[in-house]
Amino acid sequence: MIANGLRLAGALAFLYAARRYYRNWGTTKEESQMYLDGDALIFGPVVRSTEAVWIDAPASAVWPWLVQMGHDRGGLYTFEKVENLAGLHYVNADSIHPEWQHLAPGDIVRLVPRGWMGLRDGFALEVVEVNDQESEKSIVLRGSVGQTWNVVWSFHVIPHWEDRCRLLIRIRTPLRLPSQVPVTELLGPATAFVTRGILLGIKRRAQQQVQAEVSASQASDDLHVL
Repeated sequence: MIANGLRLAGALAFLYAARRYYRNWGTTKEESQMYLDGDALIFGPVVRSTEAVWIDAPASAVWPWLVQMGHDRGGLYTFEKVENLAGLHYVNADSIHPEWQHLAPGDIVRLVPRGWMGLRDGFALEVVEVNDQESEKSIVLRGSVGQTWNVVWSFHVIPHWEDRCRLLIRIRTPLRLPSQVPVTELLGPATAFVTRGILLGIKRRAQQQVQAEVSASQASDDLHVL
């Protein structure tokens, strides 16, 4: 019993020390500390992580991939084989679907299907904010107010020049009970891994789409020259 407790304490201590590397993966110090849409939804003690990636595509090319996210929509663009080994039955889209391009406050974004692991209703977050401005685009999702895990999950596209942008994902989880601290620390690496997969999945798709459009435009120009 004591040995098990010591092993658990050791694992938590290791994760606590390692979190400086995975909790703000890919971000600058300024990005990890800056105020973002959705931050005001949770007050008091929170666990916060921010991850980021550069995308060689304009913000307008990244935005449609964010809008169509969800289990019953475009997926999460992450590790599909791993997701499906866990029984999540994800199909990640590789193209933009017009029928999934509407997202408004009050909509539900499902992350886990109903019935998975005994969860009758699965797991879903409500859209509380959609900001499609030229200077910054963001989507803010939130769990049910009052629940133990009232997480806020936000996505931010920040333009840099005309053909490049920064994609940030921030997760904020309130700490209302002491028991949440070890659970949050244990889930930290897995959360960071999935978040990184989402960032890289969107990056790859957006850049491939832009490159395909450039190639098609060049081919069209060549035909006109001929």
